[in-house]
Order: sequence, then structure tokens, then C-alpha cells
Amino acid sequence: MNRISLWLLLCLCFITDGFAQAPQVPQDYFSNPMEIPLILSGSFGELRSNHFHSGLDIKTQQREGIPVYAPADGFVSRIKVSHYGYGKALYIKHTNGYSTVYAHLSNYAGPIQDYVKGQQYKKESYVIELFPEAELLPVKKGDLIAYSGNSGSSGGPHLHFEIRDGNSRPMNPMLFGVDIPDGKKPLINSVIAYPQSSEAHINNAFKPVKLRLIPQKDGSFKTEKVKAIGQIGFGISAYDQMDGASNKNGVYEIKTSYNGETKLEVLFDRFSFNETRYLNQYIDYGYWQRNKSRVQRLFVAPNNPLSLFKNQDASGLIEVEEGFQGVYSITVKDFQDNTVRIDIPIEGAATTSTPKQSDTDGLNFVSAAENTSITKGKFSVFIPSNSLYEDVYLDIEAEADTLDFHYDEVPIHKNITISFDASNYSDQDLAKLFIGRLNYKGEPYYNTTYRKGKKLSIRTRTFGTYALATDLQAPTISPENFQDQKWISNNKTLKIKIEDEGSGIKSYRATLNGKFILMEYNYKKDVLTYDFGDNISTDTENNLKLVVVDNVGNSTTFEATFFRKQS
Repeated sequence: MNRISLWLLLCLCFITDGFAQAPQVPQDYFSNPMEIPLILSGSFGELRSNHFHSGLDIKTQQREGIPVYAPADGFVSRIKVSHYGYGKALYIKHTNGYSTVYAHLSNYAGPIQDYVKGQQYKKESYVIELFPEAELLPVKKGDLIAYSGNSGSSGGPHLHFEIRDGNSRPMNPMLFGVDIPDGKKPLINSVIAYPQSSEAHINNAFKPVKLRLIPQKDGSFKTEKVKAIGQIGFGISAYDQMDGASNKNGVYEIKTSYNGETKLEVLFDRFSFNETRYLNQYIDYGYWQRNKSRVQRLFVAPNNPLSLFKNQDASGLIEVEEGFQGVYSITVKDFQDNTVRIDIPIEGAATTSTPKQSDTDGLNFVSAAENTSITKGKFSVFIPSNSLYEDVYLDIEAEADTLDFHYDEVPIHKNITISFDASNYSDQDLAKLFIGRLNYKGEPYYNTTYRKGKKLSIRTRTFGTYALATDLQAPTISPENFQDQKWISNNKTLKIKIEDEGSGIKSYRATLNGKFILMEYNYKKDVLTYDFGDNISTDTENNLKLVVVDNVGNSTTFEATFFRKQS
């Protein structure tokens, strides 16, 4: 190959890499995971608290127990059972290199269920994570693998379904041919303009300005004319609704342009889990905390490496000069190409106003790029470098056992450590102390509290008010569907309610006639459930013992005897 040919090849590669390439994925390879109409309560990439939604939430007709089938050949590569998060989750590795994930299940099926239950009893733990060998649990396309449910941090019965690439990055399942009927255009809540330089203004204001949307006959929108100078960006609050559901789902694609030239594209096709928390720098986090509406900032804010950004020019920002006329356009699409366009006419106009200087007296300056240590009273705060996205002045004050640690309108990316000097407490009292973030009622919510000598510490990614709290109350235990010294031959399950009003439940362990029994903890209902189908109860007279421990070590022991006829 001569030099000219090599140069042309390199140029071609460079040009190709400069444009967003749609992922090349197999079509018609994966079948639907359930034999019911697919109606979504959540879409891929949807904006959630601290993360982008990594799959599809499929409605299950407001009930649990709908069969879930393997959408392609493969093997079970991972199983995770937890009280929170995904609850009962199943991971399948497929022969084409992709993986599928199923979460919030009520139960696994067939040999998968037998394997999980056996391992839980072997390890004497409901919470478990397993990585079976490839040959242990093979599946064929169409095999029954599980049943839908509401386990973990699910807000109602549904199936969370994911497709991940060979690097474990979640991808939009609709790219693979999963067809969800959607004939509705995205809905636009609001558009906000943001000045981005010290001299920039928008309509004589040096702060973000919400623009008035004017509907057009063709279904598009226009805003009032914006008079501005300097570097500015825009943000939009928008969502999509699909056929058969009223849920506010995420949109698929947002494109922006200025006078016809592309400025930025945001495409919800694929992301990695190590970037998902950057959502907090993508949205206007302070606006979300104040108004409970997520505005997507259509420019690349500092320290935001999201791969969802495509074809960006000048980070999506525009420069407005005096006397210049222009139009900034936003196009919002769902996966079925239903589209809404918003045009924003802009006029470059100077202002006689001057920006108001921020009052930073008494505040603590924190550089995002450096470690920072701050001491207030008995509290000390350590903020590692890159915990914050941008430099900021923080309002931090302490009084007695309470720390006012700024306010939750600034996002935190990496854990910050808050420590408390408890040297004036006795060892006996120290054991019952924890540091908790106060809720809107002024009640402390338990944070995992570490103890080193007389020093207590927590790690947090949320600003707010933190206080030292004491928990002297042991958990309470009460039977739900049986009584002591009674016959319960017709019961299929044993249900027990456990509660703790202080630091919360940490652990529990139950035995029947001295043998460990597996009890599933539903933290949303504060109920433990044992399934008699596990066949641990083989005697007519059964002695139950349950020990429940809270997060500071208070424990309660419950004992009862019940009788069952044995078949």
C-alpha cells in the first residue's frame, strides 16, 4: 500500500469515527420473554433517581406469577437474590455473546429453582449470589425459567427485562426487534435557557429562564423570542407515553441544532453501569430537587463523560453576538419515530443590567479536583477529589450532635465521609449510636455507621442534615397467620411480621426443631414468609425460634409451638 492510499484510509477511518454509528445488532434473534401483550411501565434509558433505567419494565396485568421464558438458547450465568434492588434476579448468557436479565421475579422455575433453594439452605441464607458453571443450567429458547413478581425495590408487579452486550453494557431491547406499540408523540413539559458565561444573559437575567411554549397547528412548538448575549445552553423536560399505558416513559432521541447546524444529539441506545450516575450532572439536579421535574441539559456540563452524547459541537452550547438573529431547534423522538420539534428564535441584544454577585461569606469553598477536609464542632467532613462535578461553595454548620451539611440541590458523585467525635459517650452508649440523615419529619434514617474507637463515621452521596441518634428499642415480632400451641395443618406458609422503628432490621435467623428454615423478607410489608413446601417440618409438634437483630445490635427472640398433620 503506497503512502497516498494509506493516508486516504486513515482519513476515511477518522471521518467514519466522527459520526454516531447505530449499534449493529441481531434482529429476530430474541423472542418475547412473556406470552402476554407487551405494555411498558418503564422504557430504556428513562431518567431515574441517580441512574438511567437499564431495561424495559413490562406490565404483568397487575399480578404476579406470569411465566417467563428464555428468549434464546444459552445458560444461566448468574443468580442473585436480595431483599432490595432487583430482588430475585436471573442472568442468561446466550450463544451469540449477548446476555439477558430478568428482575423482580417471584420465583425461579424447574431446575433453576431447585438449585437456588438448595444453595440457600446450604449457606443458610436467603440473600445469595451464584455463578453456575455453563453446563450446570443450560436453557433452550422457549424454556420456562421463572415467574414474574414484585420482589426487591419494585413499586408494583412487573418484569424488568434487559439485553446486555458482550461488555455487560445494557442496550435498548427495542433495537433487537422487541416491538412495543406506540402511536403517541412525546410530550413536552418545559424548556429552560441557561447562561453559561459570566457576561451571558437571557432576557436581561443572569440565571436560568423558563421559556413560554407556544403550540403550533402542526403539533410543534415555538417559544417567545429570546434576547440574549454570550454563551448559552438549553434544557428540556419531556417524556413519552405508549399505547395502552399512561406511564411517563423516557424518550429515545433528542437532537439540537442552531441555524440548521447540529449542536448535540442524545441517543438512548446503550450505556455502561460505571457512567450511569452521571445522570445527576446531565439533568438540572437543583431544579429536580425543587420541582420534581427532570430537565435534561442539552449541553455537556463539566466532568460529564456520558456516552449517550453524540455529534457534539462546542459541547452543545451556542454563542450569541449582539445584532445576530438565529433559531435554536430541539427535536424529540420516541423509538417509533413519533416526533416533536421546538423552535427558539434568538436575537442578540445587549443589556444594561449587571449580574448580581453571589454572597459567599461564611461558606466553605470546595474544589472538585482536590481533596477537602472540613471540621465543624464534633463533626469532620472529608470530600475526596472528584466527589463533586464542579467547584462549589458549601453551607456547613454544626450544633451539638447535628450537622447541617449544605442542602440537597448539588449532586454528589463519589462517597463523602462524615465523622463524629463521640469521646464523651460511654462504651455502653456508644454501641447504640448511629449517624442518620434526617427526613422531612426530622426523623433520622439509618446510614451504615462505622466505629473506630470513639469515632463514628458514615459515607454518603447526599447533602442534607445529619444527626447522631440513639436506638435502645429492640425489634418487635408478631405472628401473622398462626398462634402459639395451635394446629395449622392447612397452612401453606408461615408468616411473621418484624418491625424496628429505630435503626432498622439488619438480620434474622429462624429454626424449626433446631433446623434452619429459609424465610423470605418482604421489607415493604415487614413480613417474613416460610414455605412449608421446603419440607423442613416433618414432625407433628414443631418448635419455632426466630431471632431478629437491628442495625445497632438490639435483638429479639421469638419462640412458639404449632402442630401440623404429616401426610
